[in-house]
Amino acid sequence: MALGTVLVSVAILAGVGLFFAALIVLAHRRFAVWEDPRIDQVTEMLPGANCGACGQPGCRAFAERVVAGSLQPAACTVMSADGVTAVAELLGVAAGEANRRVARLLCAGGRDVALQEADYLGLSTCKAAAAVAGGGKACVWGCLGLADCERACDFDAITMNAEDLPVVWPDRCTACGDCVEACPKDLFTLMPVEQRLIVQCKSLLEGDPVQQLCRVACTACGKCVMDAAPGLIAIRNGLAVIDYEKNELATPAATARCPTGAIVWVEGAQFQSPRAADIPDMVVV
Repeated sequence: MALGTVLVSVAILAGVGLFFAALIVLAHRRFAVWEDPRIDQVTEMLPGANCGACGQPGCRAFAERVVAGSLQPAACTVMSADGVTAVAELLGVAAGEANRRVARLLCAGGRDVALQEADYLGLSTCKAAAAVAGGGKACVWGCLGLADCERACDFDAITMNAEDLPVVWPDRCTACGDCVEACPKDLFTLMPVEQRLIVQCKSLLEGDPVQQLCRVACTACGKCVMDAAPGLIAIRNGLAVIDYEKNELATPAATARCPTGAIVWVEGAQFQSPRAADIPDMVVV
């Protein structure tokens, strides 16, 4: 009698299982969303970095947008030119042209030109140093030089130079934004490469006080404002600010009389920060 009860229970459970399995199959057929098989193909052709430089949360999301036609293959700045062409040929679309962007460091105050007010002996990260009285650098806006940005970069696009200042290598930079997030001083920004006029300073002090802290800081002297096209540069809160909506008006002339070299003109994608030997010790007015 007990065996019969067990068999009946098993049969009931099996029947219930088959019933719900059939419902799942029917629901899947009824509500299944067709997915273009080319999405998988494009995903496999992408670098797989999932860096977000294209503006999408990952490579598969980018593939979906490319297959749908809302993005062009060239929007992936990590992919090689041959890779972009291959994706475009697979989909039969134009490769497009990406608005090439690179990370820029808005500070030129390495240890050779910027005053170190105290020695920081804690955890060797910019984030930790910034939490302890700003990190020991006299300029509270300046780069701390402990390489958080270098460690955050998955593409080896950032290296630290002899003055403990990050150097961005544009050919490797994908504009993923990891360095922007890693810097506790908010010194990195992503810029189109055609924006060649850059202020490498974020200090809000003016005149003599700022040069006592850093010899390559912006002194808010206003010479760049006078030398640039009208409306291109303004002095705000003790700092030269460039209006990139008027980028077509930018020329190297704006840098000619800068007494510290805080404002620079980028030739191509790479530029060099002013060095201590090029900047006079006295305050130039």
